[in-house]
Amino acid sequence: MEQDLASLAAAVAELKGSVAATNGTFSETFYFLTIPLMVLIHAGFLAYEMGASRSKNALASGIKNILAFALIVPFFYFIGWWIYWAFPTGLSLSEGAMGISGLAYANDVALPWSQYMGPNLDDRSSGVFWGAFVLFAATTASILSGGVIERIKLTGFVVLAIVLGSFVWILAAAWGWHADGWLVTKFGYHDFGAAGVVHMIAGFFSLGVIINLGPRIGKFNADGSANNIPGHSMPMTLIGLMLIIAGFWGFLMGCVIVPGEAWSWGTEIEATIYGTPMTISGMTFNTLMGFSGGIVGAWMITRDPFWMMSGALGGIISCAAGLDLWYPPMAFAIGFIGAVAMPFVASFIEKRGIDDAVGAFAVHGFLGMWGLLAVGIAAQGYPALFGEDVIETSFMGQLVGVVVMGALGFVPGYVISWLLKVTGQLRVPKEAELLGLDAVKVPASAYPEAIHPSVSPAE
Repeated sequence: MEQDLASLAAAVAELKGSVAATNGTFSETFYFLTIPLMVLIHAGFLAYEMGASRSKNALASGIKNILAFALIVPFFYFIGWWIYWAFPTGLSLSEGAMGISGLAYANDVALPWSQYMGPNLDDRSSGVFWGAFVLFAATTASILSGGVIERIKLTGFVVLAIVLGSFVWILAAAWGWHADGWLVTKFGYHDFGAAGVVHMIAGFFSLGVIINLGPRIGKFNADGSANNIPGHSMPMTLIGLMLIIAGFWGFLMGCVIVPGEAWSWGTEIEATIYGTPMTISGMTFNTLMGFSGGIVGAWMITRDPFWMMSGALGGIISCAAGLDLWYPPMAFAIGFIGAVAMPFVASFIEKRGIDDAVGAFAVHGFLGMWGLLAVGIAAQGYPALFGEDVIETSFMGQLVGVVVMGALGFVPGYVISWLLKVTGQLRVPKEAELLGLDAVKVPASAYPEAIHPSVSPAE
């Protein structure tokens, strides 16, 4: 009898070990898959911004996207990941209530020579989590990239992209997208899908840069009226926007904490980064409803395919902060309202002499802000953190988050771009802009058959 019980116990232990190994592999794979999906975002931005550029600038627009992505990766490895774990409680480097922040914790898990920053066989999560955050960082740089096409110097853009992707956005994430973040613990700030810490930060940073960069030559007339400067390929732009939306699913997967692991909040249900419960089912309902609401809203206002596809992206961004909370018809309404407002915001800043070439501020900055406020308006009273007797979401908490995200995005963008401007590193010379950046900076041609029309395809 005792031998049978011992055999049964051994079999149960072996089964538990097998289940744990399977769960661990699933969790690791889940986050690993967010990375190639998020790369689709950058394939989308590449096509979107090249299509939105005139043909004489198409490849130059692509090059700055590719280079910014490549350079953010090592900068985020050496400093960005450490910032996320070091500064959640503010600038004091003190440990937070959850015990997963502060100087000692950051040094342990995120310094480049830490055992967690390499192929430690006992650690199955750090690399893939880091990879997902790198892609969030690169997304902020791509948002900036669209607004400044056709007149920014590559060196100036790279500096701005690195600052935004490896320093500014990750500090915002530490404050508002971390269970020890002071915006969360003190004000109940809620931003499940990073409407504030990615989109609003990047949009307001871009606005600060664009003000110093100035408009493209020919954008405004002497009386202040604006001219439309269309890109050379609307189909490429629309396809790019749809690829961004496809990649957004990976972006949102990276916002989910899967259950059952040592680093998870529990064993029964998915959670937000704050430890509050959510489901992938609810996220799916609300993402698609926000997407459709955004398209319908933009179509009703503009009938323009560019704004319709921007509205699809904007509808998701509008819902992103509360994707874990909304009842699906509410997500549709929030996406619809955001998309209706979006073209008016773009027109508002254009009338003030600001040339945002693709509406980066309207789509990301303004709608990220609207997404945060929507949670404060329609989702007050939910627990903001894991546990009992915790702070709840509120309109005031979301409003504080809006002020912080706006300032943290705009001020560094404005100051650093101003310094680049006064040192001559922000804008290309007038002659280069008129000729086209491809001819000046790129040893290739986007459309060589257009340059040599006498050469037939057979030749």
